[in-house]
Amino acid sequence: MMHVPAAGTPRPGVDAPDRRGRTGLDRVGRDLRGNPDVVVRDVEVTSDGWHVLRRTTFDLRRRDGTWTVQQRETYDRGDGATLLLYDRERRTVLLTRQFRYPAYVNGHPDGLLLEAAAGLIDADDPETAVRREAAEELGVHVGAVEHLFDLFMSPGSVTERLHFYAAPYAPADRTGAGGGVAEEGEDIEVVEVDVDEALAMCRDGRICDGKTVTLLQWAVLHGPFRAGGR
Repeated sequence: MMHVPAAGTPRPGVDAPDRRGRTGLDRVGRDLRGNPDVVVRDVEVTSDGWHVLRRTTFDLRRRDGTWTVQQRETYDRGDGATLLLYDRERRTVLLTRQFRYPAYVNGHPDGLLLEAAAGLIDADDPETAVRREAAEELGVHVGAVEHLFDLFMSPGSVTERLHFYAAPYAPADRTGAGGGVAEEGEDIEVVEVDVDEALAMCRDGRICDGKTVTLLQWAVLHGPFRAGGR
């Protein structure tokens, strides 16, 4: 059962700092003016753990001109960035394998997912973030990176915008062990995969992470492994 503070009691994350020192978490979205068919009426913080869950009440004008009152819950974990590292000459990509409990509890056989390196931006800009994640997760010092596109991966409930990047790598660039940050609970395996095998893994379900499938499709349709090369 969710604990409801007594009337007049400062609410963590709203009137009083939560455990991360945040206040005003209920103000997000109240000043939106870009769409005249949406009027935000109320924002309630329903969970303020490491990330924030909000319930927003708003008026929505339908296409026929009638107004309805709707509610939506949004999960705010900040924006993220992801990077596909590729070796054009050897036709390989460098991926991670790590345990993902949400996938495990929702039917994945063991929860160990093959993915492109990724992480939350936090206080960094997206390019800095992907360089950080490449070093921490893959042990690779990345040179020039290419920004591809930005996507909302689960826009029905999650606010995160994911910034997609790609960059070449060579065996000599793997200067660290990778594996993630142990203090943050990460235990990441570095996996080098032939790109054709990676595509086969997408088809048979061995790779089932959305951002990774998207990056691999870009790589063979528009990127370094497209027919005829660059």
